[in-house]
Amino acid sequence: MNLEGKKILITGADGFIGSHLTEALIRRGCDVRAFVFYNSFGHWGWLDESPIDIKQELDVFAGDVRDPHGVRTAMQDCDMVLHLAALIGIPYSYHSPDTYVDTNIKGTLNIVQAARDLGVEKVVHTSSSEVYGTAQYVPIDEKHPLQGQSPYAASKIGADQMALSFYRSFETPVTIARPFNTFGPRQSARAVIPTVITQIANGKRRLKLGALHPTRDFNYVADTVNGFIAMAESDRVLGEEVNLGSNDEISIGDTVRLIAEAMSVEVNIETDEQRLRPENSEVERLWADNRKARELLGWRSEYGGREGFKCALAETAEWFSNPANLARYKHGIYNI
Repeated sequence: MNLEGKKILITGADGFIGSHLTEALIRRGCDVRAFVFYNSFGHWGWLDESPIDIKQELDVFAGDVRDPHGVRTAMQDCDMVLHLAALIGIPYSYHSPDTYVDTNIKGTLNIVQAARDLGVEKVVHTSSSEVYGTAQYVPIDEKHPLQGQSPYAASKIGADQMALSFYRSFETPVTIARPFNTFGPRQSARAVIPTVITQIANGKRRLKLGALHPTRDFNYVADTVNGFIAMAESDRVLGEEVNLGSNDEISIGDTVRLIAEAMSVEVNIETDEQRLRPENSEVERLWADNRKARELLGWRSEYGGREGFKCALAETAEWFSNPANLARYKHGIYNI
């Protein structure tokens, strides 16, 4: 599908990945409507920090994906929806799971229901590698069993299945993008890489962290954005779930060491008990099989492999170390 001339609605456009995706599509000349979370301050999240030439092209809709009427209004005259709006913090899902059902599952229902009624040409729904839980085999392909090891993961499984049910029941043109562990500039400090970088950038050499042994398949945000664009353009992925991962894994502990190396410091690690997940909730191993993305989309991670990962970590550390950016983060508290 040629995106030129298409009106594209991006939900969660004010967030980490969504803001990068919004900027990338505008730079490609696309007509983008940015759905941002309503607040009385008139803030557009990370889009407030976009270059002026990007802001001048923005069509901003402030609302809430939990409101079906607002969703329908935002989707009017749109050809395509890239649905990224979600609650994503795993620790927060332990004590406020109901909000995850409302936002992630019911919010997705509102998106696909409006898309069906309005005749939208394609919906790209955002999943998460957390739906797989701890790997039963590696690398993890799209046929791997789904395991909700946290309320967050369970809500994303529900959201994915809700979206796919509309494809199977009503032929609503839905496809599922499943990113693995995206990181980069603007990411919340609830994630491990910004947690490490912001502590170091603020002069800390004894870092407070959770479990170090789990492995993750980390992906730089530029690669994830390119994956979303490829999903939007492809005519081969309707009704499909597609992993967006590097096909590599690294432990949290080794990741910390690479960050310290990139920032030219030596660090010690102190276990902070409040950062540990409940034992059976911790996802021990994630490693993406990205063959489907390569075959159907022609997509691959440009920052893949150990050297690519180190380059992406250096770029991320440089952004966070900028005093203006670093001041936005509360490094001294545990962000859930």
